[in-house]
Amino acid sequence: MKGWMGKIRAFCLLGLTAFVLSACGKENLTALDPKGYGAEQSFNLIILTTVVMLFVLVSVLIVYTIVLIRYRKKKGQENYIPKQVEGNKTLETVWTVIPIILLLIIAVPTVTATFNLADNSAASDSLNVQVTGNQYWWHFNYEGQEIQTSQDLYIPVGEKVYLNMKSSDVIHSFWVPTISGKMDVNPENENTMYIEAKEEGVYWGKCAEFCGPSHSLMDFKVIAVSQDEFDQWVQDMQNVDPEAEPEKAVAQEGQGLFQEKNCMSCHAIGSSPAQVGPNLTNFGDRSKLAGVKDLNKENLKQWIMDPESIKPGNKMTGNYPEVSEDEAGKIAEYLMQLQPSDVTPESAGKE
Repeated sequence: MKGWMGKIRAFCLLGLTAFVLSACGKENLTALDPKGYGAEQSFNLIILTTVVMLFVLVSVLIVYTIVLIRYRKKKGQENYIPKQVEGNKTLETVWTVIPIILLLIIAVPTVTATFNLADNSAASDSLNVQVTGNQYWWHFNYEGQEIQTSQDLYIPVGEKVYLNMKSSDVIHSFWVPTISGKMDVNPENENTMYIEAKEEGVYWGKCAEFCGPSHSLMDFKVIAVSQDEFDQWVQDMQNVDPEAEPEKAVAQEGQGLFQEKNCMSCHAIGSSPAQVGPNLTNFGDRSKLAGVKDLNKENLKQWIMDPESIKPGNKMTGNYPEVSEDEAGKIAEYLMQLQPSDVTPESAGKE
């Protein structure tokens, strides 16, 4: 009895832990609160499959309970052998047909949703973005707009945005659970999907395919804004002057060090297609550093001096001259002032 009580307590503790942890997470990083067409399709399929599985579970439990009670060994039947029944066409037909019907109930909506989400017939009349997956960051090239940016993908709310995705290294998977499903990002071929946000806001995205030691840190954001705000953002990004001199003297020194330390060989500011490292055109407008750390001067200095401590396995480590703390601070000042637009993650969805 004591052994069983211990197992019951352990099971209850495990269940309680799972229940508590199920509430952990970030806002707009869940497939259970859909705010886009793709996410709604996925959510509906989740509900459908859950209902089907619960139906199967309840049915099996009911049959199991009836058989357990009705046909249990009774007192005085220790040597009783029940009637041996072999073959029952009706029963075999039932338990063959019912699973087929249940599979069709799941398969038909799934296949229909898959083809709907793969439909690119409206791509030529919509915004197209070339998405490149890299270890461990994302690059976005707005086709026909002369805009290059990284980590933060700005889109107009209520509009289909077609993403043409390819990897520069290993297989990644693009996933913004609140507004879309997943799509593999391969080095050999280009995959296309569209996303459509129904509400303004900031939606968190993840790489959903293991791609190396910092796979879990390969976060990004989709910022959905009104059409007017998006048009303003596009204009602001297109008007960026990569050679513009900062107002503050310390930022000016940082700009010089940025060039002196050969940072421009990997990072671009403006519409340059260079993709060795993330595009930094609107770096100061971001809310996160390397996708995961709060963007502030101290964290940025740490990243510049020792990026490996934040994202193990990144390609920046060891590919630039040594930087002192003072030099890192000046470069940080320069990067933090790269704020070309008033349309930012913080302003998304706000009046």
